[in-house]
Amino acid sequence: MSDIALQHLTQFTRIGGIETITRLVEVFYHRMDTMPEVVELRAIHRPDLTSTKEVFVRYLSEWLGGPALYSAERGHPRLRMRHSTIAVGPEQRDSWMLCMRGALDEVVIDAELRRELLDAFTKLADWVRNDKDNPHDNRNTGHHH
Repeated sequence: MSDIALQHLTQFTRIGGIETITRLVEVFYHRMDTMPEVVELRAIHRPDLTSTKEVFVRYLSEWLGGPALYSAERGHPRLRMRHSTIAVGPEQRDSWMLCMRGALDEVVIDAELRRELLDAFTKLADWVRNDKDNPHDNRNTGHHH
């Protein structure tokens, strides 16, 4: 396939569709369940992750350019609003990324796609932060870090 044809493929297609996304989510939460360094992150999730996993699969499918399974059911993602009841700071972000980085390494074979997704997830995880030092809230205050 030519580079031009490849550019038109969504990340959803490139990753391998819903099957691979489901595996990525399984590996991600398995890491969260088993890695001692993310025990605090796991504690802020509900004990049974079944519905959490299903929602995350639907969200990622849509986010990666696949079918709009998430918004059809739940409306606009509004990730920050949906996480507003829990404290999400740099520590939670880094724990979440530790799980996701490992899941991407294990599941996504295509190195270029893995790098793209790592970059996108890093931005996404940082965006969800709601701590007082969150740079996303300081845009107009003249603070630069």
